[in-house]
Amino acid sequence: MYLAREGFRTQTARDGQAALAAFETFKPDLIVLDLMLPQIDGLEVFKRIRAQHATPIIMLTAKGDELDRLLGLELGADDYIVKPFSPREVVARVKNVLRRVHAPQTDGASKPIVAGDLRIDPATREAAINERKVELTSKEFDLLYFLARHAGQVFTRAQLLERVWGYEFFGDASTVTVHVRRLREKIESDAANPRYLATVWGVGYKFEKGS
Repeated sequence: MYLAREGFRTQTARDGQAALAAFETFKPDLIVLDLMLPQIDGLEVFKRIRAQHATPIIMLTAKGDELDRLLGLELGADDYIVKPFSPREVVARVKNVLRRVHAPQTDGASKPIVAGDLRIDPATREAAINERKVELTSKEFDLLYFLARHAGQVFTRAQLLERVWGYEFFGDASTVTVHVRRLREKIESDAANPRYLATVWGVGYKFEKGS
């Protein structure tokens, strides 16, 4: 009801099986996913969708259920909301995520960034290694592109939360850590010895242009 008032067209599902079916027919621009679903739980729904699609997903988790939250971040959640919450908060988070995903690029920022074998194209929101497309979630792309645009500059995890996730996001530093680890697994030939996403111990992370 609150989303409809803001002009959004919505589709609801009461269990995991129905959610997967609705996703295939409705083709949403964003998913608000409760992890506590009957038949097929929310995490399994999350895994199946994320295995093939980068559609932004906002998780709904129970208060204090840190394990589910961290698992969701591992899978590539774009945001999460802890119960209990207000409907207005959901609307605000939906708008925030969609705004980030569809934000226009200005001041020459739409030009692709090439570093070694890695190519990052903000116009198509795609990244490729040796011309092979890398499947990234919307938030993984945002983080990679932000760091690449500021190559060599070190950012703390708090700064990355603010600059990439936005001030409406109430996550913690582990959110950044999880996303950096996932990015390394996808773009680095050796995630344990990263070529592009470097850790600056005691400070944060920076993007190296590679060789």
